[in-house]
Amino acid sequence: TRTTTTTTTTRMMMSAMTPKSVAGTSVGARAHHAAPDEGPRGRARRSGTTTRRVVQPRAQAVSQEYAMNENGVLMPTGKYCVNHAETVRRKTRTVNVGNVKIGSEHPIVKQTMTTSDTRDVAKTVAEVIRCADAGAEMVRITVQGMQEAKACVEIKNTLVAKGYNTPLIADIHFAPKVALLVAECFDKIRVNPGNFADGRKKFENILYETDEEYEAELAEIEEVFTPLVLKCKERGVAMRIGTNHGSLSARTLSRFGDTPMGMVESAFEFARICRKHDYHNFVFSMKASNPLVMVQAYRLLSHEMYKIGWDYPLHLGVTEAGEGEDGRMKSSIGIGALLLDGLGDTIRVSLTEASELEIEPCTRLANLGMKACAENIGVKGGFEETVRDFKSFTRRTGDLPVQKADDAIDFRNILHRDGSVLTAVSTKELASEDPFYRSLGAKLAVGMPLRDIATSDSILLSEVPAASEEKALRSIRRLQEIGVGIVVPAAVLKTTPLANSIALVTVDEIGAPLPGGAARMAVTLDGTETAAQIKAVAASDAVMVLIKTASSESRLHSSRRLAEEMAKAGAKVPVIHHMFMAAGDKSDIVIQSGSQVGGLLVDGFGDGVLIQYTGSDAAVTTDFLRTTSFGLLQGSRMRNTKTEYVSCPSCGRTLFDLQEVTAQIQEKTGHLPGVAIAVMGCIVNGPGEMADADFGYVGGAPGKIDLYVGKEVVKKGIPSEEATEALIELIKENDRWVEKEVEEVSA
Repeated sequence: TRTTTTTTTTRMMMSAMTPKSVAGTSVGARAHHAAPDEGPRGRARRSGTTTRRVVQPRAQAVSQEYAMNENGVLMPTGKYCVNHAETVRRKTRTVNVGNVKIGSEHPIVKQTMTTSDTRDVAKTVAEVIRCADAGAEMVRITVQGMQEAKACVEIKNTLVAKGYNTPLIADIHFAPKVALLVAECFDKIRVNPGNFADGRKKFENILYETDEEYEAELAEIEEVFTPLVLKCKERGVAMRIGTNHGSLSARTLSRFGDTPMGMVESAFEFARICRKHDYHNFVFSMKASNPLVMVQAYRLLSHEMYKIGWDYPLHLGVTEAGEGEDGRMKSSIGIGALLLDGLGDTIRVSLTEASELEIEPCTRLANLGMKACAENIGVKGGFEETVRDFKSFTRRTGDLPVQKADDAIDFRNILHRDGSVLTAVSTKELASEDPFYRSLGAKLAVGMPLRDIATSDSILLSEVPAASEEKALRSIRRLQEIGVGIVVPAAVLKTTPLANSIALVTVDEIGAPLPGGAARMAVTLDGTETAAQIKAVAASDAVMVLIKTASSESRLHSSRRLAEEMAKAGAKVPVIHHMFMAAGDKSDIVIQSGSQVGGLLVDGFGDGVLIQYTGSDAAVTTDFLRTTSFGLLQGSRMRNTKTEYVSCPSCGRTLFDLQEVTAQIQEKTGHLPGVAIAVMGCIVNGPGEMADADFGYVGGAPGKIDLYVGKEVVKKGIPSEEATEALIELIKENDRWVEKEVEEVSA
């Protein structure tokens, strides 16, 4: 086996991790592996004036190692979790935060962050109490200046007097002196390596010509950061070294670009200073609003720590996830995927909602992770991984169905190239006609269903309507006319044939004649299939595979094993993750599907999703399951069917009512699929916050809003009462606006 060591970052342009456009034009979900002799040409991507031209640095502290496998493919060496085939919690040291312990020997710690003005002591104290009563074990408070730092003393003392010893965390940006002051009274300090030592808040695009220039700034950082390290060590105060994808320093960008590797090295620079002074009471975080970037950054961080023997705990979070089900889905995809890998010791679900409301989904995720680790879910006996590269992102794509000469209907649209949604329906729903079509996301024109941007691509029937059920059969015919696939178990079709249906067969039924009326075949798998059975699937003409994991199996791990077997067999059939839930509520569905199916989609394995629910909660409707499925695909950076919002969770820095303004913007712009809008209370993390957005609405000063296109500010100081309309005009100026369609109302 030949081993190659390269000091270059895996150049994975972040555009490869964004959803595909509505028109279907792929922005390329491909990763580029740097050649062993290729220089590390990091590219700065901040706004600002560039004064020097970057050249190739000579060395880097973080390296990546690859080994050639038997197929001649470079694969990453080492590991990022204890076992890729089983959930085993990564062993860490214990970090003490007041009376709370963080680490692998302790339960996963739940935390949140206040949204009130820190200077308003009474309001902040009341909010911390609400959070603690809701189950928060730690609460973070923004501390942007000396006035806030002085208020923190009173906040802490008031809480203690009221009997609340909940550890408090100071959120620090740009303010080393403020951090020193608040370390006297709080239990933990969060520092952002991208801006801790930058008191200017200019976000300049500075490129470095030599290693000497690069190292000189590191020396300046050490000089500024060391007093805080010594203070925290002296007082037993904990620290989080929290890298944010949107706020990497110009120095880091010039060498690494805005990549996960840059995020890791940015954090390691600060950690090395801590270790130099024998201070180890800290945790790491690698946050991004893009779950794919976030997951890759944490996996890379864990891998690099394994290589050098570090065992610091991990704080997990998807930053600026937004609100409602979308925010919970994004968080579930990112946090849940890592928890099922055995990574994560404390978590925060960042929502644009009241801070105490974050604790409920946070608790569900923490419980999911603890249960998976306690039961060591996975594939017993393990399996070898030769396909998945955790250091870069590539998506496996299946071959879409093709039309045959003798087809009576068009089968080319039963799946979607950017990710498919299948919906399980009953014959009773079929018979309702118009309400049923709407539940599938179809438009209506003179009573006839038409495909819309978020219409289910195919449906799954557990039974075929009887000949007397005229309305139900008519619904099937109308769906087939607009290209919606009708999937029915082969056993059902044998007794009740259905013309132009897709027969769902087991592996053992492959090769048998299709039942009457069936024009295509799909295969259902349960995760326990052998290599020989997967070869049979690969050799068949199945249009899709539905993985409905057996109750005894772990979906994440058994599907990873299937991905290996399918790759070995050369199977190009599209994979649909069939998530079956017999109980639970809406939150359970979001958390479980996001963690389990989302965890596979961020691995790059999966072409679509089917969420089937047979529980008793009437709130779990067909429409909810469909929209949740589309939200899962969009959150996994696959199919974009609605406006994407990158919305911060609010804090004491916020310059307007974030929840109210976000709701106003969503109401007026929610019909723009393919458009991403960032709504930020401030720009504390720099223009990099706009990395995942086409347009930005940002608090610039009290009562004033700045508007961005990408990461460039284009309009400044707009009165807040005029800003939403100005945003709409900006979208129109950039040819991204469409008028909202008026839906036909049934008679």
